[in-house]
Amino acid sequence: MVSPDQSPLQTTMAKPSFPPRNKHTSLLTDIFLFVGGSITALLLIWSFWSFFSPTQIQNFPSPSSFSQPNIKPQDNNDPPNPTFYDDPNLSYSIEKPIKNWDEKRRIWLSHHPSFATGVRERILVVTGSQPSACRNPIGDHLLLRFFKNKVDYCRIHGYDIFYNNALFHPKMTTFWAKLPVVRSAMIAHPESEWIWWVDSDAAFTDMEFKLPLDRYQNHNLIVHGWAHLVYDVKSWVSLNAGIFLIRNCQWSMDFINVWASMGPQTPDFDKWSEIQRSTLPDKLFPKSDDQSGLVYLLLKGKDTWANKIYLESEFYFEGYWEEIVGTLDNITAKYVEIERGVRGLRRRHAEIVSESYAEMREPYLKDAGNGKGSWRRPFITHFTGCQPCSGNHNQRYSAKSCWNGMHKVLNFADNQVLRSYGLKRCDLLDSSLTPLPFDSWAG
Repeated sequence: MVSPDQSPLQTTMAKPSFPPRNKHTSLLTDIFLFVGGSITALLLIWSFWSFFSPTQIQNFPSPSSFSQPNIKPQDNNDPPNPTFYDDPNLSYSIEKPIKNWDEKRRIWLSHHPSFATGVRERILVVTGSQPSACRNPIGDHLLLRFFKNKVDYCRIHGYDIFYNNALFHPKMTTFWAKLPVVRSAMIAHPESEWIWWVDSDAAFTDMEFKLPLDRYQNHNLIVHGWAHLVYDVKSWVSLNAGIFLIRNCQWSMDFINVWASMGPQTPDFDKWSEIQRSTLPDKLFPKSDDQSGLVYLLLKGKDTWANKIYLESEFYFEGYWEEIVGTLDNITAKYVEIERGVRGLRRRHAEIVSESYAEMREPYLKDAGNGKGSWRRPFITHFTGCQPCSGNHNQRYSAKSCWNGMHKVLNFADNQVLRSYGLKRCDLLDSSLTPLPFDSWAG
C-alpha cells in the first residue's frame, strides 16, 4: 500500500547506478549535450516567434462547423421509387399530350422532399437562339452578352437557367421554336414551379428587381400586355409573347398544346393564318404567329384560358427599347442622388447578399413610379425589331441605333453587377472599366 505522501512511481523505482566515464566518453557526451541544448534553444526561439508573429497562418473553421439552421440542403440523389420518368408512354414531344401532370409532379416531389421545400417560388429561366452562327458579324458577340446578362441576374437571385440552341421540333422554327422547349423544360424540371421564357434579344436592366409572385398566385400565365388593347382594339401588339412566365402545371400543358396547334407543324397552319388575320385587323404578318395566337386565345377562350392569364402592365415586364435607351442617363443620376444620401447603400458587400441592399433601396424608390415616364430602372429591355443575330432590323430604325442601344443597355445592367467586383463603366458606350473608389456611389 502506498502512503498518501508518495505517488506509485516514487515508491517502485530505485536510484540507478552508472559506471565511471573515461576521457573519450566524457568528451563525446559533452559534445552531444551541447548540440542538443543548442537545438532545443533554437526550437524555443522559433516557437515564441511563430506565436507572436503577425504573419502566422490562421486556422479557419471548417464549413461544417458553421450553423445554418435556416438552410435545408437539397438531396440530389434519385430514389428507386417509380415516377413518371419510368413510364415508357410519356413523351417529351409537343405532339403527344401529357395527362395528370399535377399528380405526376406531386408524386415526384413527394419522393424528393428537399426540393418540395420552397417549390412555390422556384423559377427556371429558359432562353435560346438559333442552331447556326449569326449572319450579322457582331451577332454572336451580342447574343453572348445578352446571355451573360441573364446568367448574372439568375446568379444574383438563385435561379437556374437553361440555354437552348437546337430545334426541339424540326418544323417549329423562329418564334414558334420556344413552345416545345418550354414544354420539355416543364418535364425536365418538376422541382420548378415557374418556367420563365426570355427572348435572346431581351436584357435584364434592373438587376435588383424580382417578380411579384404573390400577385400571380391565382394565375398560370403572365405576359406583358394591356386588356383594353386585347378586348376592345383586338390588336396583335396588345401584348408581347417574347417574354412570359408560365406555371408548371396541367393547365399550362393543355394551354401549350392548344397554342402550338396554330403552328407550322400542323396541317391547319394556313387556316389559322386566315383566322388570325380576320380576327386581328392590324396584324402585319400573313402567316400564323405565336403572338397573334395568344391574343386570339384570350379573345375566344375567356372562360377556358383568359381567367388564368395575367396581363402585366404595372412595370416593365418587358419594355420597348426605343423608349428606354434615352432615359438611362437620367435614371443613373437619380440613383446616384439616393446613394449620396444613404451611406448604407454605398457599403461594399458580397454579391450573394445583394437582395438585402435592394430591400434597403426600395423605400427611396416609392415616388419613382413604374413603366414609361418612371425614373426607376426598367426591369427588362426588349430589342424587338432589331434582330441582333440576322441583322435584318426593322427599317424604322438604323443599324447604329440598334447596336448602340444594345451596348448602352447591357453596360447599364453590367454596371450593377460590376460594383460587387469593385469596378464600373463611366461611359455606357465605352466598355473600358474604372476602379470604384471606397465609399463611392456606383452611378
